[in-house]
Amino acid sequence: HPQSCRPIMARLVASSLLLACWLAGSEAFVPSQGIAATAAIGDRQAQLSTLNAVFSDDDQTVADDTLSRRDAGSRIAMLASAFATTFTSTDAFAEEEGRLIKFEVENLDGTGSGSFTLRTRPDWAPNGVQRFETLTENKFWDGCRVFRVLPGFIAQFGINGDPQVQSKWRSNIPDDPVKVTNSRGTVVFATAGPNTRTTQIFINTNPKGNGFLDKQGFSPIAEVVEGMDVVDKLYAGYGEGAPQGRGPNQGLIQAKGNEYLEPSYPKLSYFSSAKFVN
Repeated sequence: HPQSCRPIMARLVASSLLLACWLAGSEAFVPSQGIAATAAIGDRQAQLSTLNAVFSDDDQTVADDTLSRRDAGSRIAMLASAFATTFTSTDAFAEEEGRLIKFEVENLDGTGSGSFTLRTRPDWAPNGVQRFETLTENKFWDGCRVFRVLPGFIAQFGINGDPQVQSKWRSNIPDDPVKVTNSRGTVVFATAGPNTRTTQIFINTNPKGNGFLDKQGFSPIAEVVEGMDVVDKLYAGYGEGAPQGRGPNQGLIQAKGNEYLEPSYPKLSYFSSAKFVN
């Protein structure tokens, strides 16, 4: 992970620059305009081209001559600067892509177990992603039942099994604009209207997607990247929730949590854990 590599990379770049200064003499190193422009633009391909230029075929033309200290120093410093810029851009790129979260699931189809992994997408919905990742850091999902599963439509969860824990997360978060469609595998906050998102989540399971939700303001915050077949096995036997169906009543889940769900709906799939994997 880029965070764990940062100290090593910093020492490597620093050592390269020190060597460059010694080889180049007393003159301070100033990055070439090409590298400075590349850093400002953040063009990863251009940065790779700069690295390739350091070891280009031009070196063959000086094979018979010894590089001067200044030439060698300039090349090493050029390489160190380009490498540092590329590393920084890679780190930022990884953060923009979001984080992987693995959900371990029990009671698949009422009996089995499995897992699925999703990737948050802060470039889609930064407010929603921040709340979702914060809930994950606080182990909010552990023990949560998937209380509403409608095959070919959605699988919904996000009411904690402990009402005291649930009560700590009643504050709403601002809406995010809908940037991508509600395609199969996208992860979305449930709402009760504008700016009412709290903790409830659903995964779109319709093979053709649920694009009609886009105009209703449902903004995807993540996508399932592995284990969608597991999501399809979340227990659906209880159907729609009360009062429309015979499934769990959300008001009673909020009030009593798993004390209500476990004896009344024992086959509901639930999460034994949800952890970051990057």
